[in-house]
Amino acid sequence: MRPDRNIIHDAVAVLRHNLLTIFFLLAIALPAFAQDSLKDAFERLAQPEGEGWRIAESDILREWSRSGSPAMDLLLQRGEAALDMGDIPSAIGHLTALTDHAPDFAAGFQARAAAYAAAGQFGPALADLARTLQLEPRHFAALTQLGVMLEEMGQDDRALAAYRQSLEIHPHQQEAIDGAARLERKRLGTDI
Repeated sequence: MRPDRNIIHDAVAVLRHNLLTIFFLLAIALPAFAQDSLKDAFERLAQPEGEGWRIAESDILREWSRSGSPAMDLLLQRGEAALDMGDIPSAIGHLTALTDHAPDFAAGFQARAAAYAAAGQFGPALADLARTLQLEPRHFAALTQLGVMLEEMGQDDRALAAYRQSLEIHPHQQEAIDGAARLERKRLGTDI
């Protein structure tokens, strides 16, 4: 006995509708879940005691390094590798391609800011840090990087404010801790 074509058609239509509903619900739920997990990681990061902050820091950095596109993630990796090797022009090239193609990916701007700073190009570096913080205001690495650059530029009050803001988010960053302490000693005239 052969099944009726209308029954098969109706079954396929119901299945298609159910699959679309599942995909729609996942599209809504997954970003919310990712934000909730990042919120939890930031709460753990801010804990003054224990070592759970190390795992939270790793979770946050891993999440930030994902653009959603394997090609863009590869550009970030290549740019960071070039920066690590001291090949600043290549780093800037890879990271510029990344920021051009992924203008809402904060990690690309933060990495390119580091490359520009390494090249002594503080204007473009500051612009990229501003974009990073616009996209992700909790980007503690960008805030610390901003503090370092402002300190190098002799803008100690602004640098101290950046270090302090970064430490409010991530109180365990040694570079920000050292920078804030150094500038506070300088303000008090006890810097030797």
